[in-house]
This record gives sequence, structure tokens and C-alpha cells, in this order.
Amino acid sequence: MKEDDWDQMKSNLDVITLGELLIDFVSVKRGVYLKEAPGFEKDAGGAPANVTVACSRLGLKSGFIGKVGADEFGLFLIDALEKEGVDVTNVYLDKMASTMLAFVSVAKDGERDFIFYGEPRADMQLAPDEINKDYIARARVFHFGSISLASDPARSATLRAVNAAKDSGLTITYDPNLRLNLWESDAEAKKWIRIGLEKADVVKMDDKEAEFLMGPGVERAAEELLGYVSKVFISLGSKGCYYADDDSCGYSAPYRVNVRDTTGAGDGFMGGVIYGILRKWKMEKMASFSNAVGALTTCGTGGIPSLPTLNTVLDLLSRGRGRDKTR
Repeated sequence: MKEDDWDQMKSNLDVITLGELLIDFVSVKRGVYLKEAPGFEKDAGGAPANVTVACSRLGLKSGFIGKVGADEFGLFLIDALEKEGVDVTNVYLDKMASTMLAFVSVAKDGERDFIFYGEPRADMQLAPDEINKDYIARARVFHFGSISLASDPARSATLRAVNAAKDSGLTITYDPNLRLNLWESDAEAKKWIRIGLEKADVVKMDDKEAEFLMGPGVERAAEELLGYVSKVFISLGSKGCYYADDDSCGYSAPYRVNVRDTTGAGDGFMGGVIYGILRKWKMEKMASFSNAVGALTTCGTGGIPSLPTLNTVLDLLSRGRGRDKTR
């Protein structure tokens, strides 16, 4: 029996993600700041939730671990994941806390202005005893971010889940998804994001996050990150991405699309990375595929609503784009 066949037999989920699941209220008017927004459209969001849906739309079997408020917004979110084929048996309802809300406005260049509401936040109430190790062992990839590391009990729950994934031999992927306004201080954020790095096998971050953690210089930052993980992807927005592992490194060129909203683009990219990991692709192919997923996500509005299907990604890949720069 081939190794891939054995992996498929012992697992009935491809990927499990853990973290925040929230409502994105996106301004219905583009190119304005929040104070000028005339109204908002409600979408399911939260970086780890976006990643699990990205994986599902690419044809992977995905599950989510998290907590939402026992309110109408929480029920909406669970329903939204279920409709995307995501396993939600480990999403919990909290009667004492609220589902987190993010109000987002998209500027003319596609970048976002946002603020968060909801205290106490239900997503940060996920408790260690709510982590089902047997459930985690059913997957092949475990993905998490740093926001759930910002405070307890979610911090302890996240670390328990990551350790369970490591004990079960899962590949662990990590996206810091830095939101400094959710941390007590920059120093605290840097401390716990680095602890997350120590637990991971693969990391994806953008160039600003890489500079925050490792200092200026994308290539130098990637080199330092390889001291923690085996594969590094640094997204560069409209310039594509930089990738590195012990055998290769280089720049993967972007795909040219009509950008409407960058919400969820990095999460789509991360879904592409996970798809490539499960197919044991080389770094260059993984980076190119992930660039395509991220680019297509910017063509719509909102995170989850804009995530592309596998056929859409393959269609963009078939049309091609500029050459990659590699060394």
C-alpha cells in the first residue's frame, strides 16, 4: 500500500483550523473610511474560519474549532460554515459572551480600515477542556493564528490543541495575522507570536508582519524564520510572494486581477498553501498556486464570499501571468 493511500485511510479530515469566528460588517460604499460608511453588509469572517472555507472550496475536507456567542450572530456563523461543507461539531456556543463583530471599510487601493466590537468576546473563551484530541488526530494538517494566543483561556486552549496536533503527527501551519489593537502591548504580541512559531512547521505572513517580528528585509526575515519552521511564505500584496525552505527560495510573481477588496486574500493564500502541502508540491508550485487563490479572493467583497473554487483557480493558472524570479 502506498503511503498516500495509508494517510487517506487513517484520516477522514484533511485540515482542522482553530481560532476566531466573527462577523465582518463591510461598508457598502467603497473607498471611504468607517466614519463615512453609509451602511454595512454582514459576512462570516475571522482569519482561521476563512482558511477552513478556502480549503473546503478547493475540495479539501475541513473542520473548525472555536467558540461564538449563543446569539443570532453566532448561529449565523455556524450555519455559514455548515453551508460551506465545514465540520462544525467542535464549534461551541457561549451564553455569557458575545460573538465578535468587525466593522470594515475598504479604501480606494483595496486596503482596509477596521475596528472590533464585542466584550467579553466569545472566541477568546474557548477553554482547554473543550479541545478534543481525538478529533484533532483525525486530520492531516492543523492550522492556527496568533489572535487566540492573546489571552486565556483561549491561549491555553490553542496551545493544548497545537500540542495534540504535534503528538498526532499532523503538519502544523501558522499565520500570525497581526492585529496589534487586540494585544496588551507590542512586546506581548511579539512574545506570543514567536511562541506560536516554535510550534509550527509552516508559516505564512505578510511583509509588514515579517518586519515586525524579524526586522526589515524580506529575504533576511525568511532566513531567520527558517530557524523556527521548515517552510516560509511571505505575501507581498500586489507584488506576489517570497518563499523559502532549506532547498529553494524565490519570488513568485502576482496574478493581475481587478482588485475590489483585499479582505480574506491572505487567508485564501493560506488555503492554497495547505492544498499544496497535502499534495507534496515543491515550493515554487505551491507559491504560484497560492498567489492565484489570493488574487481571486480580491475580486469580490468580503472574506468568505470571495474565496474561489478549485476550478476557478485552475482557470486562472491556465491563463498564466509573469515569470517568477527564483535563485
